[in-house]
Amino acid sequence: MAGPLSIIYQMGRWEAGEVLAHWKLANVTPIYKKGVREDPGNYRPVSLTSFPGKIMEKIILGATERHLKNNAIIRHSQHGFTKGKSCLTNLISFYDKVTCLLDEGKAVDVFFLDFSKAFDTVSHSIPLDTLSNCGMSQCTVRWVKNWLNGRAQRVVVNGATSGCGVPQGSIVGRVLFNIFINDLDAGAECTISQLADDTNLGEALQKDLDRLEHCTIINGRKFNKSKCQILHPGQRNAGHNYKLGEECLEGSPAERDLGVLVDSRLNMSQQCALAAKRAKHILGCIKHSITSQSKEVIILLYLVSAQPHLEYCVQFWAPQFKKGVKVLECIQRRATKLVKGLEGMSCGLRSLDLIVLYSSLRRGGGEGGADLFSVASSDRTRGNGSKLHQGRFRLDIRKHFFTERVVKHWNRLPREMDGRKGVAPSKQCDQREFEDEVKGIQN
Repeated sequence: MAGPLSIIYQMGRWEAGEVLAHWKLANVTPIYKKGVREDPGNYRPVSLTSFPGKIMEKIILGATERHLKNNAIIRHSQHGFTKGKSCLTNLISFYDKVTCLLDEGKAVDVFFLDFSKAFDTVSHSIPLDTLSNCGMSQCTVRWVKNWLNGRAQRVVVNGATSGCGVPQGSIVGRVLFNIFINDLDAGAECTISQLADDTNLGEALQKDLDRLEHCTIINGRKFNKSKCQILHPGQRNAGHNYKLGEECLEGSPAERDLGVLVDSRLNMSQQCALAAKRAKHILGCIKHSITSQSKEVIILLYLVSAQPHLEYCVQFWAPQFKKGVKVLECIQRRATKLVKGLEGMSCGLRSLDLIVLYSSLRRGGGEGGADLFSVASSDRTRGNGSKLHQGRFRLDIRKHFFTERVVKHWNRLPREMDGRKGVAPSKQCDQREFEDEVKGIQN
């Protein structure tokens, strides 16, 4: 396929930035998100475009992302559509700062901001000007500009097509959105963390909110203020009132952050109970609805339907109390009882912590949360030589947080794994080998 595609791309006159017309036409399929199914607003439109066009977008995306990374254009606060970052790195890096401030006795308010129709209001001029000013190839800039102009979409129902409009969703669009929203934390004095259009603020003042409101108005963005909330963590929080524009933001005792329920006590007990409830319900459905008792079938159903609820960002919301740990262990034991020969087997939370830490250190360079850890400077010969610095803490929420909890387990790994624990362990072994060894130790 490489030969014919190369001819097609050359026919499209890549150097001139020309884009074939049928690459700009998309068939839109609505995907249900949540809420009432009869409400059209609860569906996400997904654009289905030409496969050769998508491959070309992928090539443009790779070149653009490499250029942006080499020139450090996208700020570190952005975790969405960024290699080596995810929902987990967003949650850990942001709440690491929040728990540190609370442990120091400072008052912290957490803001959850949501943009209205974020991907529909992207100004084309901002990402195009940024790409041009940062030294991106003019061929690429011209191609992206022509790719953005004159695009159309249609809805196909039973073979009949509708009229054309403006499309939503693409491959190149995600990096253009990151560029568009990149200036959000410019000049900010507070802590900002982003995953695409989901924005969190910590240690913010009213002037920070005023600056954000002014910035969004200038760039044609708009906050969905009905979805913007405040969380007042800490026992001594005064619960100050804030305004976003002319509207007062509402306080909330608990808020869902990237799918994780975070409450004002930050002990994650509510999220733990919610995850256990969902997994228990699914296991009940598997037990009473599936007639096959095949080991392969049951394990596959558990891995696909139940396990994601128990392991999604669990490094962030791992239970801090014995009660929560017992609840999760009970769910795992219930799952193993469905298959003969697997009774009593489980993968402890400690193993998952160590695997995520290993992955972060392996990337290095501040990617994926590696900047949250530092190697301990010590000339002691006892123990392993790759120990991490263990911070000091005053509160339990800091003691049990991932960045402190995992260091204790990491430093206790046996000396024979020392070569695999280096800050640049990719030269020593791959991640799969490390995972197998860690799980073997824990079991």
